[in-house]
Amino acid sequence: MKLYISGPMTGYAELNYPAFTQAAQLLRDAGYDVVSPHELNPQDAESWVECMKVDIRALLDCGGVATLVGHEKSKGAILENTIAAAMGLEIKSLADWLEK
Repeated sequence: MKLYISGPMTGYAELNYPAFTQAAQLLRDAGYDVVSPHELNPQDAESWVECMKVDIRALLDCGGVATLVGHEKSKGAILENTIAAAMGLEIKSLADWLEK
């Protein structure tokens, strides 16, 4: 299954890339195909809106969403999860996906 990683970036040191990097590796090691916003957009990307356009396009090709700690406070993650829920995608925490 292809999973999209959804979590907070804005306001975090290094845009929370270390958490996204770790999550992507853990999910890949567990056998998932992974799409992660930190791999789609450079840290010096033009704008939040442009990043979200790229991220949402990628999300549409996934079968589920793995959420990171703090996702419920992130404007972008809330948007991603709202779209995923409307599409009927399975949304679970990173830990839940790793439990299989």
